[in-house]
Amino acid sequence: MNPFDLMKNLKDLQGTMNQMREDLKNLSVTGSSGGNMVQVTMNGQLEMTAIKIDPIAVDPCDVNMLQDLIVSANHDALEKVQELIKQKAGPLMGGMGL
Repeated sequence: MNPFDLMKNLKDLQGTMNQMREDLKNLSVTGSSGGNMVQVTMNGQLEMTAIKIDPIAVDPCDVNMLQDLIVSANHDALEKVQELIKQKAGPLMGGMGL
């Protein structure tokens, strides 16, 4: 393979990766638990950007349940972000043989 073609391909790949990073910043998914009593919104950089808790889920006598719902909603959002990343990066990674 021509070394100049390899350098061009690497620069193209770098540009594609930078664009994907920007796209992920703007990605937003919401995970939920407890029949939508707890909703967690996460961006493509795996940062929690918002949380919404239905007042019915706030029971001072059962804080453990609320904590579990928050963890579960966060996990749901994380799975959704990971799936979207796979979809967006799949063609890119496939071209690299990964």
